[in-house]
Amino acid sequence: MTPPDEIPPAVPNGHPEPDRRGAPGHGISVRGLAIGAVVGLVLLIVLPIGVYAVLTAGNEDTATDPAASASPTVEPPVVDGPVDGPPAGASTDFGLTLGDPGAPRSVVIYEDFLCPFCGQLQHEVGDRLDAAIDAGDVTVEYRPLGFLERISDYSPESANALAVVLDAEGPEVAAELRALLFDDQPSETGPFPDSDDLVALAVEAGADEARVRPGIESMAFESWVSEATETAMQDGIASIPAVLVDGETVEGQTLDDIVAAVLGTSG
Repeated sequence: MTPPDEIPPAVPNGHPEPDRRGAPGHGISVRGLAIGAVVGLVLLIVLPIGVYAVLTAGNEDTATDPAASASPTVEPPVVDGPVDGPPAGASTDFGLTLGDPGAPRSVVIYEDFLCPFCGQLQHEVGDRLDAAIDAGDVTVEYRPLGFLERISDYSPESANALAVVLDAEGPEVAAELRALLFDDQPSETGPFPDSDDLVALAVEAGADEARVRPGIESMAFESWVSEATETAMQDGIASIPAVLVDGETVEGQTLDDIVAAVLGTSG
């Protein structure tokens, strides 16, 4: 703004005579106006950019890397010692449950990975049950026991291995391990697989060795297996395999009777 002492006196009936002396500091040239306009425009552009740069300083990683703002994947902790409780994902009845809970049929199988008749049942119905599970026709709950511990510690050790894998890797990997345990089932007279063998089978099933080895070696879910076995006997399970179809105990006298009942083909 022009200072008050430089305001020219009023001129009657007209405009003041323009000052043509060109004295420094008097008047504003067209060139000056143009330069001022350009500088103002540059400031309008630069200032917001500068503010944005300040606000985003230190956040370069999240601005350029979409993964940096994603929620981290939380994995369950590695179990490396005795656990007072069930493995994650186990049913309240000590089982590994597969299939749609709303399926029209349900099958429960009590089994021991050392029991030869349990192995025979698996070989007879395993693939067909898997197909029925995938089709949504049946829900199957496998309840592993240490029923034959009197013969070998492998009985509870293999059930514990299944529990460890279920806890660490989930039901799909546990189901694969279950099938492998029967495929590689030892004789009741031995020799019996050791913890390294069980870890190897777990890894073959898809488990991460670092996540399952500690629990397999330390018998992390030994108390859960013992409780499952005791509960089954208290519920009247006196021999294995024992099978319930739609909540009713299968009373067949032969393996063929049990297979027919499990598959729903009995007359």
